[in-house]
Amino acid sequence: MGLAAGAAPIRANARGVDAAARLRRAAWLCVAACLAALTSGCASRPYGDLIIGESVPGASKVDMLVATTRAEVAEPPGVMFGGARGRGFHFADIVVSVPLDSQRKIGEVQWPSSPPGDPNRDFVTVRADLMDLPEARAEFNARLARTPGRKVLIFVHGYNTRFEEAVYRFAQIVHDARVDVAPVLFTWPSGGGALDYVYDRDSAMYSRDALETLLQALVKNPSVGSIAILAHSMGNYLTIEALRQMVIRGRRLSPKITDVMLASPDIDVDVFRRQIAEIDTGPRSTTFTLFVSRDDRALRLSSFLARDATRLGALDPTEEPYASMLEKARVNVVDLSNIQSTDFTNHGKFASGEVVTAIGDRLAGGQTLSDSKAGLVESLGSFTRGAVDVAAGAITAPTRIMADDPTTREKPVDAAENSTTLAQ
Repeated sequence: MGLAAGAAPIRANARGVDAAARLRRAAWLCVAACLAALTSGCASRPYGDLIIGESVPGASKVDMLVATTRAEVAEPPGVMFGGARGRGFHFADIVVSVPLDSQRKIGEVQWPSSPPGDPNRDFVTVRADLMDLPEARAEFNARLARTPGRKVLIFVHGYNTRFEEAVYRFAQIVHDARVDVAPVLFTWPSGGGALDYVYDRDSAMYSRDALETLLQALVKNPSVGSIAILAHSMGNYLTIEALRQMVIRGRRLSPKITDVMLASPDIDVDVFRRQIAEIDTGPRSTTFTLFVSRDDRALRLSSFLARDATRLGALDPTEEPYASMLEKARVNVVDLSNIQSTDFTNHGKFASGEVVTAIGDRLAGGQTLSDSKAGLVESLGSFTRGAVDVAAGAITAPTRIMADDPTTREKPVDAAENSTTLAQ
């Protein structure tokens, strides 16, 4: 009797601990669902759009080399690479047809309503070929030979980004920047799902050595004239870590890396202070440009998840200690807080027409990016609706979001009977 009586409080305490754990998990699911809703928007997302289609006369074509640490996907068709982590490096050559400017708004991607899409009004994939390393190297060098100044632009996407989203967004950036570069997409295994924030962060670190390897290969390639990097959101954490590793190994950044553009970086400010200090231990000719927006709702929620730690992409560059830190680190700042965004999160302003045009001017002519550039930062209105209102549906049904995620049906090549890439 004494033993049973003594055991009862223990069981009750265990139940209390379990209940508290369930409450914490439920709270995390709600917050993560909010973050996914904010970063993805309310519209349906593209999936399986890399079905080969046709272009039309007059349409522009963006030919990019893809380097990825994602696992290749056999099924469903039109995905090519999914959210799982691959074994080693994979390469691909992808060509995207962009509609005539008269049929689209600069700064936006026209997703196909159904694949492969209508090339008169949609972004359409017209080639998507897997390559091994020798093929990728030969194709890349051939493109460099056709590129004035042999300039390379690398894009590193952010959190909650599916492969086709990264491909079409980079095609839009390259086209709208209107500058001759050899485009290289470095895409890492983002889960692309509602509750993948922690998975994505781990995947970014999983890909850190691979990005450094790619950068080292480009630096050592005598055909490469200069390298510019554009990173977005969580992709900045991956990019800065890779650059930091390069400095630790080589004691400096190569002067070939001329520009590093940090768009809405999801990096803790204290972490960035340490990272940039390590990068600056050796000589540095690389120009770092930071794009911030104080109304970035995705970074605001990321800050909440990180116990109110300030995110680099959402700081006020005029406040201390941030102003002194950025000045000491020789980081140029472009404040996009007054730029109107096409998405409620205000997290994708870097891809807007005026910003991408300014980036193209920088890559073409070398002029410094700043928010004093005429027309770059113009008050076009702002959103006032609260983030909680937009995410309300996600809060009430996080499990539904997971159930509706099409990426759960991906079949990696390793598990496939036949290794296939894209459906014609």
